[in-house]
Amino acid sequence: MNYLNLDKKKVEIVGAKLNELLASYHIFYQNLRAFHWNLQSNSFFVLHEKFEELYNDAQGKVDEIAERVLTLRVKPLSRYSEYLQVSQIAEANSQLKDRAMLEVVLKNYTKLIEQERQIIEVAEDANDEGTIDLIGAIIRESEKTCWMISSWLEQNEKSEQKVEMSFN
Repeated sequence: MNYLNLDKKKVEIVGAKLNELLASYHIFYQNLRAFHWNLQSNSFFVLHEKFEELYNDAQGKVDEIAERVLTLRVKPLSRYSEYLQVSQIAEANSQLKDRAMLEVVLKNYTKLIEQERQIIEVAEDANDEGTIDLIGAIIRESEKTCWMISSWLEQNEKSEQKVEMSFN
């Protein structure tokens, strides 16, 4: 049944790209959980809560992406072994300092945004407005989060430089 009235071959390409994003989001989610669990920092209370906020958001996106894959009548990936093979995000070392953790998160968001923009391209070719709308909203939120993390990293770097200068 083609209730979406879209070209099946083009939709399969969109579904495959969405499955890649789904895999990346699963690994991203687990990286965030690991950072949340293993954080040791002077900024513990702020970052512990932020990591929880980010992994809850990622968990919601996993569900949205998987449901979109199903809407397109494509089977979503559902095993971690598949995610590890397909993900464009690698498992992170969870024993990092707070700054390094946030740098990994920012790098992961950058990779996710890159994947999401590729999905928009194939979705446009398939005339798939539903996917374009979903992914556009995800990109908007991800870009805002990148700005916030980048700002924290920049401010943190300035603070570290002031401390170093005061000791010299």
